[in-house]
Amino acid sequence: MNISVVVLAKNNEKTIDKTLKSLVGFDDVVVYDNGSTDKTMQIAKSFSNVNLVQGEFKGFGWTKNQASSFAKNDWILVIDSDEVVDSELLGELKNKVLDEKIVYKLNFKAFYKDIQVKYCGWNNQKIKRLYNKTITSYNSNDVHEDIIIDGLKIEELKGNVEHYSYHTISEFIIKADRYSTLFAQNNMGKKSSSPTKAFFNGMYSFIRTYIFKQGFRDGYVGLIISYSHMVTNFYKYIKLYELNKENKR
Repeated sequence: MNISVVVLAKNNEKTIDKTLKSLVGFDDVVVYDNGSTDKTMQIAKSFSNVNLVQGEFKGFGWTKNQASSFAKNDWILVIDSDEVVDSELLGELKNKVLDEKIVYKLNFKAFYKDIQVKYCGWNNQKIKRLYNKTITSYNSNDVHEDIIIDGLKIEELKGNVEHYSYHTISEFIIKADRYSTLFAQNNMGKKSSSPTKAFFNGMYSFIRTYIFKQGFRDGYVGLIISYSHMVTNFYKYIKLYELNKENKR
């Protein structure tokens, strides 16, 4: 296949083996490691099709573009180190005649541990992940990065990516802290915030996820996810409020 796969990694020893096993059909898999202290790099080195690169992390947009610069092919498929490409999608990628004027999006199935999350707004998300790097790239956002599609079309491919993003409740807490910090740093001086905004944004996030998106139908997993959304959004805006205050001084 004339597609290079780009995988960002940091301390993903629990999931990256499963990810890389699903990518053995690709000749060029770039694993861009930004500071692993566990067995992530050792696992990556065990795959003959992997080009392991060590580099720094400067937000998700910049880092994905940096990792893509090491790819041998112009077509870039971005897969996270806790995601698995299923056989239907692999077959589609092998047989599809790609158009460089199209950015391709994939269907995602979400899991907590090995429990599929069917509600909460997590299931069957369509996310742009395949593009030609001579035509476009990711934007520079630290979080909520996306492929730039100015003047380009979007097409969905058949098959799925299975996303095993969380294995413990502690991981929700760690990611909430990390993502809220990146959001605040990226928006300091650009967006206004206040304690009131942080409070109501957090509360609305819980209601939207648990009630409107029927997270309650996912049982206790839905409650964990809904509460995590609430916490993340509260800290995003309270950290932004604090940074804006400090910046004015």
